[in-house]
Amino acid sequence: MRAITVVQPGGPESLVLADVPDPVPGPGEVLVDVAASAVNRADVLQRQGFYDPPPGASPHPGLECSGRIAAIGTGVSGWAVGDEVCALLSGGGYAEQVVVPAGQLLPVPQGMDLVTAAALPEVVSTVWSNVFQVAHLRPAEILLVHGGSSGIGTMAIQLGKAIGAKVAVTAGSPEKLEACRALGADILINYREQDFVEELRETTAGHGADVILDVMGAKYLDRNLDALALNGRLVIIGMQGGVQAELNLGKLMAKRAAIAATGLRARPLDEKAAIIASVREHVWPLIESGTVKPVVDRVLPLADAAEAHRLMESSTHIGKILLRV
Repeated sequence: MRAITVVQPGGPESLVLADVPDPVPGPGEVLVDVAASAVNRADVLQRQGFYDPPPGASPHPGLECSGRIAAIGTGVSGWAVGDEVCALLSGGGYAEQVVVPAGQLLPVPQGMDLVTAAALPEVVSTVWSNVFQVAHLRPAEILLVHGGSSGIGTMAIQLGKAIGAKVAVTAGSPEKLEACRALGADILINYREQDFVEELRETTAGHGADVILDVMGAKYLDRNLDALALNGRLVIIGMQGGVQAELNLGKLMAKRAAIAATGLRARPLDEKAAIIASVREHVWPLIESGTVKPVVDRVLPLADAAEAHRLMESSTHIGKILLRV
């Protein structure tokens, strides 16, 4: 089959379309003919040599895909050859075929085309597991989403609004903030021009955020603590702003707050399967009803993976960047 390979760690030019061995499903796995994959920040880190796939995973980038089941391994039930699916992956989505543990499959939502469905598995699983399963966002609480116009951010806005929360976002341009507003965001903060701590205090009458979904890590740690409400929950899912910071335990205790830092890719299969099952139960009905939808910036051919990475690194996109196979 053909797949995007990383010739050596480096820039986008390191992504090369090449012939590679066909994958074969083992027990508990299915083989998917890929229709589309999606670009995630983790793919960029892997290309740069900073984020190796977990043991046993495909060496090729791609943490989600959509397609049709081509073959089924032993011990798999509930799925048939030809089923249209989307899937959470540990790697290998930038390819014509990929092997997927059966517990990480989702049906393509009713009414959605097969390519668009590739925009769902990673962002929905990330937002659902962190904002709802870890931070337990509740109706009428305030959710602050950093990077509100990203794939993760656009999904977090919609899911937060769907359960009745008030959503604040940070983004770096009026155009991105307008996109967030169109999705339902209540508080719009341009982080290039405004201090999100002060803006949040002013717009919430000093309350702050009950839950913060953060992709920045070290750079925002202290200010995120300042922005939290009493009994607030900070969930860190990215380190775009560095990995090391000083934590003021006095602030944390005064807020009676909690900090969680999570990843998805390297979790055990049973944990991923549990997240996928919960997503199918709670989020899929919202997608099929049209309450929640993926936001797709553009679709590029698989051979243009390098251009897709340049676009991702430029941060000029809104929502997801897809690669059509």
